[in-house]
Amino acid sequence: MREFLLGLRLLFGAGRGNRIRFFLMAAGGSIGVCCLALVLTVPAILDAHDGRDAARQPVTSAHGPADGTLVLQRDDAYGSRSFTRVFVARGTGGPHAVPPGLSELPAPGEVFVSPRVHDLLRDAPAAKALLPGREAGVIGPSGLAHPDELYAYVGTDRAALAREGRTLKGFGYSYAPFPAVEPSTLTDVRFALATLVLLPLGIFLSVCARLSAASRMRRLAALRLLGLSIKGTQRVNAAETVVAALLGAVLGLGEYWLLNQVMSRAGLPGLRWYPDDGALSVVTIVVCLVGSPLLAWLVSRKSARDATANPLAVRRTAVPRPPSKWVGLLLVSGLGIVCGFCATGLMGHPASSLGVNALLIVAGVVLTGVGLVLTLPLLSYVLARRVARTTQSLTLNLAMRRNEAEPGSTMRVVTSLVLLVYVASLAQGVLIQLEQVTRPSGSVQEYSLPLSGLDSRQQRDLTHVPGVDAHAVLMNSWADPHGTSGTDPAWETVLVATCAQLDRMTVHTNGCVDGKVMRLDNTDSSSGSYLRTGMSFTFRFRPDNGQDRKLNIAVPAERITYNGYSASSVDSAVLLVPPSALPSDARPRDAEILLAGGSDPGQVRGVLDRIAAVAPIAEIELVGLNVQGLEQITVVETLLALGMIMGLIIGVAAFLVSVTDRAVERRAQVTAVTLIGARARTMRAVQCAQVVLPLGLGLVLALVSGKVAESSYLITGGGAIRWDTAGVPLLVLAAAGVVGMAALGSLPLVGRRIDPELIRRD
Repeated sequence: MREFLLGLRLLFGAGRGNRIRFFLMAAGGSIGVCCLALVLTVPAILDAHDGRDAARQPVTSAHGPADGTLVLQRDDAYGSRSFTRVFVARGTGGPHAVPPGLSELPAPGEVFVSPRVHDLLRDAPAAKALLPGREAGVIGPSGLAHPDELYAYVGTDRAALAREGRTLKGFGYSYAPFPAVEPSTLTDVRFALATLVLLPLGIFLSVCARLSAASRMRRLAALRLLGLSIKGTQRVNAAETVVAALLGAVLGLGEYWLLNQVMSRAGLPGLRWYPDDGALSVVTIVVCLVGSPLLAWLVSRKSARDATANPLAVRRTAVPRPPSKWVGLLLVSGLGIVCGFCATGLMGHPASSLGVNALLIVAGVVLTGVGLVLTLPLLSYVLARRVARTTQSLTLNLAMRRNEAEPGSTMRVVTSLVLLVYVASLAQGVLIQLEQVTRPSGSVQEYSLPLSGLDSRQQRDLTHVPGVDAHAVLMNSWADPHGTSGTDPAWETVLVATCAQLDRMTVHTNGCVDGKVMRLDNTDSSSGSYLRTGMSFTFRFRPDNGQDRKLNIAVPAERITYNGYSASSVDSAVLLVPPSALPSDARPRDAEILLAGGSDPGQVRGVLDRIAAVAPIAEIELVGLNVQGLEQITVVETLLALGMIMGLIIGVAAFLVSVTDRAVERRAQVTAVTLIGARARTMRAVQCAQVVLPLGLGLVLALVSGKVAESSYLITGGGAIRWDTAGVPLLVLAAAGVVGMAALGSLPLVGRRIDPELIRRD
């Protein structure tokens, strides 16, 4: 305890510079702890979302008391969002189960809505057709998964639910039917966030704990020479770093609290939560308050080793020992694991991510990243030694001799940048893998809407919605149940479209002739193979006035061969019927309009919102995709973007902190060389070379190891893409930008003024 108090007295009594350094350490640590708290809280936010969703699910049974409460749940799409309506018919006997967020079940004609539905009914009055009745109240937060949810309880009479309604037993499932993120995808997201944030975070906190390391080591060496024990010297050093880290942890938790209040109210794309969902848990507080000081103590203990073991050498600035070669084993082990997975892909037998492989791939990626960081000083030392022995340039000689003497000093500056490039390469693989899992496999997304719920104007406007590239009508035939023979098909589906529309909705067509009824023959499917020329199908039409009309269409001999997309409603059609063959004054009774556009999630969301603006109450079916899946894609993209932004902030902050600290520490050495006669231009070139050369070596290694780790991740993921060559140019440009930023950051080391006071002996 005495040594700890001595460290605090030295901290606050050693001048303004030490106090400024202390608060810089605390401020830097607070940024890191804030990011750490955000990463640790994301799973809790998703769990709170799923927990409330599970708690409100109605538990029903097919058979119940005659006077029991009936319930019917509908999950539809309103634009790009899911709209859930729960129709309730209260029973006459006994107490009624009430869902979370409500004080009572709605009576017939009453509607309880979420706040977002309340705003929707005010802004889009046509949506009132979805909710028959008067608005009687608003659902509380405990009954909603998130603040922006479209949810409503609709009270109705028992006759309306007599056919499809089920008897209500209570509310509450043990799981959420539609989780915010699927468990398998959430595992990938957690791995990505850990790689994108936690690896750079460890480097950043280490950099903050080693601010002004050289001057502190000289002070510790002086205490050791005055008779202080080794453990006592380490406690003195720990007093400053641990207190700074603890203060930074407290500030970081406060910063996160403010950030949670702002972000929960403003929201992120596709991800909204209540402030209580993102509240700091006991585990998060303990991890931040214990983990950050513990890391600072470990770093300070390692950095004080030389000052306690050989204080005289530190005071006389003796040449330090070269870095240990054993640290390279971590990098070799990590590369060995990821290269092994890459070899399985090259041999045509890719390894899966099941069982032990799931742990091995994570271990390989982490060992490669950690080994890359720890091996950089050794690589810098070897490079500096060889270049200094062979070069004839004064600039390179000065630069490399300094790196040879202090390889760790330069690497503190470039480590965060090298790790940033490595993580960016791996992040590309994670994004590719998640896109293959969550996005549609085809390049076209189709939307199906029943024609019975649309008028002529709405049907015409839907075909001109921006983002819709093609449209057609799927029409179902009708068969008389009393007149159909056992050998004839009861019904079939035909596609009403032109040849140009068909071509835009398929991969390839061959043999189409406009104005003629033709058979559709999908080369990848046997649908309609039983049809024979001359078979006839009957279709019913509803004219504006008068009785229903019927139209018989016979199966022709002419065929159209086509290749369809993986998920397409066109595959269900057996005939192509030109629009001119249909009555102009009538509409088909059993038909749906089919719209097609690009499959990019952003474009799909835009098209859905525009469809809702044209036909607010129409039922929209996303062919091959559901709205919940689309919402999950948005959440995953938001979380990954958040992780990359945090990783970028941490990496850049680590660089700025370390380059500023290095500029302060090296002022005495730069001044000494300048007084000897070196020109400022030469010194600037020396400082740039000291940073750029080892950084270039580290970036090349980061690019290679990052691409290998990315490929191993893609191979074990089982996707169609295994070798991401398209991302190489972007990473090379990012590496070039990193080199330019590092070169500019080294220029402030050489100033215009020379202060001889900087080289006086302590």
